Amino acid sequence: MTRQQIAVSEATLDRDASAPFARLTPTQRKVLDGVYCGQLNKQIAYDLGIAEATVKAHMTALMRKLKVRNRTQLAVTAQALGWSKSALAH
Repeated sequence: MTRQQIAVSEATLDRDASAPFARLTPTQRKVLDGVYCGQLNKQIAYDLGIAEATVKAHMTALMRKLKVRNRTQLAVTAQALGWSKSALAH
């Protein structure tokens, strides 16, 4: 395999890993960040200035998009896919 082929493969892997996060809305990313940091829905709602019910709606959408069943799986999946604070900037 040539260096160029390796570079293309690595770029493809990087792009594929960030693909699930690319489909998230800005608010969903902020909610995911709160979950990732271990915050409760009530804390996330306060920090974002939205209702707790709105956070729950975003949580449902996040779990569907990332194909998980609960907030623990959501945080673990986010970590496995490379989620970090810097992901909010994208």
